Amino acid sequence: MTGALDVGAGALGVGATAGALERYRRRAGRLIGAGGVTLALTAGLGALGVPGPVLTILALGIVALGAGAGSLVLARRMRRALGAGVWSAHPAVAVGHSRYATSVVLRSPDGGEAWPLTVIATRQRYELLRPGPDGVLWWCGDPRAGGVLAPPGGGELIWAKRLRGGRVRRRIVAHAEAEGLMCRAAPKQPQEPVTVTEHVIVDGLSARLDEPPRTAGPTYAVLAAHALRQAGPQGKALRPEADVREVPWWRVRSLRRIAGVTRVLVALAFCAAVGAAALTGPPEGDAVKLYAIGVLVLGALAHSCYRTVAVGRPAARLMARAATSSPPTPRRYALLYDPHGGDPVLVLFPMHGGPCAQPEGLLPLVPPGPPKEPRRGLPALPVGTAWLHGRRHFTADRPVSFVVPWIDGRPLWPAGPYRETGGRPEFTALLDRLAPPPADRPL
Repeated sequence: MTGALDVGAGALGVGATAGALERYRRRAGRLIGAGGVTLALTAGLGALGVPGPVLTILALGIVALGAGAGSLVLARRMRRALGAGVWSAHPAVAVGHSRYATSVVLRSPDGGEAWPLTVIATRQRYELLRPGPDGVLWWCGDPRAGGVLAPPGGGELIWAKRLRGGRVRRRIVAHAEAEGLMCRAAPKQPQEPVTVTEHVIVDGLSARLDEPPRTAGPTYAVLAAHALRQAGPQGKALRPEADVREVPWWRVRSLRRIAGVTRVLVALAFCAAVGAAALTGPPEGDAVKLYAIGVLVLGALAHSCYRTVAVGRPAARLMARAATSSPPTPRRYALLYDPHGGDPVLVLFPMHGGPCAQPEGLLPLVPPGPPKEPRRGLPALPVGTAWLHGRRHFTADRPVSFVVPWIDGRPLWPAGPYRETGGRPEFTALLDRLAPPPADRPL
């Protein structure tokens, strides 16, 4: 959902974009503040004659101050670019040999040119905007001087500029073209001029001209075809785990990971390592550093335990109860991938209705595979039948609907509640983000 839209205000007329820019600016301010506090702490430790950690803390303060100042400069550049132009939607391909590639290629609006860009952002932030298979990104700026990239909706922003080096640009463009960038359908533009309804007075009657036709949104045939285009190799099957119908939730490996038990065990291992180092009697100059590391590790352990007890354990128990509830409801599905990082999403349809059926709901999924291969464990086919267990209907006293789908005899754990269509415009906007409509298809 893009929020309020004011084409006259440029890209900043999109409510989500204005909010994202303000959050980015606040993050830069917090980094500058943290850097200043750290430098003041360094000065205090130096005055107290504690030389051990001073250099380390000083380095951290300088890094935070520099990162905050650089982010503040980028925020001002973004504001100028977003205020002077409007968003345009482009087919996009991420280029690189790792899942953390920081180069992206956009296709120009006329489809005759490719724009290789380098992203100015940390790898963690870039993953929020990384275009998925058959993905689309929004762009505002000049590809020769720089501009702003965002996922559809404009809710996250990063600065990008023209990639340097003619040879590098040619190689990256060739890679993007080999992935079919130039053959993709042109996406619907987010801020194209709206047709103004004209009123003509004829014999005292008002006639409306040029009223755009209304459509009900993408059908099963459209989304299934998009799922087939996005489908890729799933990799080898995951190692079998205990059946949630036969054992408690804490004996199911994937539910333990969702609950955060793995984070707790890792934090405990670090605590044990620090404790063992303390028992060996470290040199006097390293005692302060070891003490600081111990405090950080204990804090991480406390935070992990709190998250597991307060959030992870209740969520895992809720998933286990939903997965074992009966009777199940069969629904057709199309497996799509969110362009905001590539997370899987099930779009669910009634069993009957043919290719023209409208979707009933959406269910975001937790990627079942390891971090390097998150798609491992997903259904082998991008379309098929899912058996839904759990509550599916919204009521006044329980506004959250929780569903666990079973496909090919195993559960897929949801990353959020089941979202029913209900004729809401935000549902159609979310579908258009998952499967961007071509320019010749009216919204």
